[in-house]
Amino acid sequence: MPDVMSDAPARVAHQSTRTRAKRRTRKASFALNVSVLAALLAASSAPTPLYPLYQDQWGLSALAVTVVFSAYALALLLALLTTGALSDRLGRRPVLAGALLIAAASMVLLASADDASSLTIARVLQGVATGAAISAAGAALLDLENPRRPGRSALANSVTPVAGMAAGVLVSTLLVRFAPAPTVTVYVLLAALFLAQAIAAAFTTETAYRHAGALPSPRPRGDIPPPARRTLLAAGVAVGAVWALGGFYSSLGPALVHLVAPDAPQAARGMVFFTLSATAALTVWALRRRTPRATAIGGCISVLPAAALTLSGLHGTGLPAVHGGAALAGLAFGAVSQGVLRMLLAPLDERDRAATLAAYHILSYLSMSLPAVAAGAAAQHYGLGATSHAYAITAALLALVALTASRRGAARPEADRSH
Repeated sequence: MPDVMSDAPARVAHQSTRTRAKRRTRKASFALNVSVLAALLAASSAPTPLYPLYQDQWGLSALAVTVVFSAYALALLLALLTTGALSDRLGRRPVLAGALLIAAASMVLLASADDASSLTIARVLQGVATGAAISAAGAALLDLENPRRPGRSALANSVTPVAGMAAGVLVSTLLVRFAPAPTVTVYVLLAALFLAQAIAAAFTTETAYRHAGALPSPRPRGDIPPPARRTLLAAGVAVGAVWALGGFYSSLGPALVHLVAPDAPQAARGMVFFTLSATAALTVWALRRRTPRATAIGGCISVLPAAALTLSGLHGTGLPAVHGGAALAGLAFGAVSQGVLRMLLAPLDERDRAATLAAYHILSYLSMSLPAVAAGAAAQHYGLGATSHAYAITAALLALVALTASRRGAARPEADRSH
């Protein structure tokens, strides 16, 4: 009996040590998944400042640039449709590690691209890797939610992607200005980062374990729970409006800057998308404690002055107006994305997280890619000025439709809470 009692403090100390070690591992896993999301989205926006270089070197048209841009987005969509729920069934860790290795390979292909075709192939591979990884990493963040800090995972899923896009544009722009081989250096750095993250993923906390006989079919799936489906249907137009604006600034933003200010330095052309994405990241952080519905509605309202200010840049107000419009578009992007994601993720069970995030990203990237390709084709035939007018007016009309839909649905949450 004395021996048992004397061993008790040792057992308590050992258990406490294991608890602290487990907590540290979960914190490290959370940080790694945040870094993965940031790196993947940084890689997605890194080519934006390089498009003018590609156009000068290879003589690419506006349509060719938007095709290269949209090849990535459409490949990402296909990956989300076929592998979006893969980590729910096979585990987060193997899906994440495999996708990061593919992402590293796509960076090598981007660094060695020498024409539009090889650039498009590399972007397709990058889209596949990103689509497989973002739903796994995003779902892992939700799995690792700290009960003492509720909402942190949803916030990370909202702010990290746009912060990553801002970082990708900024670093790529600096390399255009200072690096001897900017179309190679940025991709080599990203490839090394993805390889390091793939190795680190093997040591993270696994939060979703493989189910026996649950290997998913590669056929596209759309099995998201009814509450999330209703939220996507209600807020889909708003998401479409802000992501369409993001696609325009990401693909044709440098050309718009050149049209408005032909004497602007080449390295500065991609900074218009940095203005959008950095403002979006700050908006997500600043509005993190606001109610999600009010946040999304405020974002829809911001689309209207964003479109007007951007168009005024084509009528004599110049580059400051274009950047001001991009900042307002970023505010709209951040507010709508954060509000909708919070409404979407709040009621989810663990088994539905990756599939629901995949559905959200499918809607987002469809809205970003298809209008961008249409804009590139229109710019080829009607000029960038006329295309910018049509694009901005369409985005404003979508925002008005979303505001009308939100007012009609405003009574539903009150009725649900009363019930």
